[in-house]
Amino acid sequence: MTAEEEAAETVLSRPISIESAALRKVLGQFCTGVAVVTAHDGHGPHGFTCQSLTSVSLDPPYISFCPALTSSSWPRIRRSGAVCVNILAADQHDFCARFATRGGPKFAGVRWTRGINGAPILDGTLASVEADIAVEHVAGDHTIVVAHVTSLRADEHREPLLYFRGGYGVFSRELALEA
Repeated sequence: MTAEEEAAETVLSRPISIESAALRKVLGQFCTGVAVVTAHDGHGPHGFTCQSLTSVSLDPPYISFCPALTSSSWPRIRRSGAVCVNILAADQHDFCARFATRGGPKFAGVRWTRGINGAPILDGTLASVEADIAVEHVAGDHTIVVAHVTSLRADEHREPLLYFRGGYGVFSRELALEA
């Protein structure tokens, strides 16, 4: 074993004590969008709110999201094999709250259509990404899901719902810096 490998092994095996509240507070400094992951298992639609969405690969196209191990929706969604990640628009805070709850009629009164893969595309979202579940990996109290993108759509005229420091907000084009 090289000196670099020994150093890495020492760091990885060292006990680390990070309090959940401190981790949540620090990572809350990172602004994220909010999405609802949906699927249809043949018996009905299922979904959960998710803010851990990332692009993994452009070629081939893969995304990743992380449902909690305690999620009651994820096992039903997993069985379908195909999902739609609905990226919420600024005026869809109610969708965020509705799909973040455990159980209950999450889709009652919600307008949606079936995507190409059968998963629900929620009306009025900023964007939707249809994907097939490819790989899962348990990591702590969540599952990391990697999914192969099969279809996309976006509404360039809407603004995103954002999550920052434990609260929700919107993006302002007027205040945005030019890239």
